[in-house]
Amino acid sequence: MQDWPLWWSAAVMGLAAMVLVSGGGPFTRLVDRLADRTGLGETLAGFLLIGAVTSLPGLITSVNGAAQGEPTFAMTNALGGIAAQTVFIALADAFYRRANLEHAAASLPNLLAPVGLCIMLGTVLIAGAGPQVTVFGLHPASAVLLFLYWYWLRLSRHVGAHPMWKVERTRWTQPDQPEPEAEGSRESMASMWLKFAGLAALIATTGYVVGESGLSLANQTGLSSGFVGAVITGVITSTPELVTVLYAVRIRALHLAIGDIVGGNGFDVLFLSASDAAYRHGSLYGAMNREVLLFVGIGVVLNLLVTAGLIRRQRRGIGFEGIAIFAFYLTGIAFLATIG
Repeated sequence: MQDWPLWWSAAVMGLAAMVLVSGGGPFTRLVDRLADRTGLGETLAGFLLIGAVTSLPGLITSVNGAAQGEPTFAMTNALGGIAAQTVFIALADAFYRRANLEHAAASLPNLLAPVGLCIMLGTVLIAGAGPQVTVFGLHPASAVLLFLYWYWLRLSRHVGAHPMWKVERTRWTQPDQPEPEAEGSRESMASMWLKFAGLAALIATTGYVVGESGLSLANQTGLSSGFVGAVITGVITSTPELVTVLYAVRIRALHLAIGDIVGGNGFDVLFLSASDAAYRHGSLYGAMNREVLLFVGIGVVLNLLVTAGLIRRQRRGIGFEGIAIFAFYLTGIAFLATIG
């Protein structure tokens, strides 16, 4: 597929983006109902159900790139997706007029998530700078990332159920509580999970298409694989998060919106573990270059800005943190263009 004509690669990538966008609304509505029916709550449902599933196109794209010997593409696709998805929080904040989004959706799990993500990204930096040892073809950092993700999810559930300090409730704060279903609209759990699996499969299938067309685009245009991964495929594979976060804000499922992004970001770091397994030329982290390092740093800064916004809890407007998120992301893209 890397021999596709340029127009065909662009058309296929555009079609894949349309599929991802069209599936976002129904998927968000379904997960919002599952969050209420299962008792997971919007935050954890955003982490586990939306965050993981909407990340599947990016996962497949990164693994596909690594398997074809393109480590920079694999890593920047994951890291570029994290950066783009974090920007979506600021974008959703601009669309939510009732209050500042971080203020309204403040919770301990949402506050913990970007901190955990920064720890995972720091682990990636250490792996790239340290000795490039492998065990059965995997760098030990790949296993550490899996452990950190599991621990973060476990800790998020614990602090949500047994908080040691509480978020101050204001008239703009929206609690993460189940909403009663309308009379006569109750659907069986089996039917809901079947629809969930179908939509997840549709979203995941596009990942392979995006990955192949992205690599073809890099070959045809002469753009660096790092730029294509971070700016083109990373953004396209993140479109489900954009649709779901905006739709969740529209239906006032605010904790679902934040949980989708911060949970998806944590899952996106695991793309590197999977890509390390698929990369057959040594340690994936040993292939880190300036493009990868730039977007690791951008990911850390953007998520710490989200943390600052959740702590500050400005009552109205997008706030300084949201504006700074846009500014740092655009600066990162500009820097990437000069490197590539």
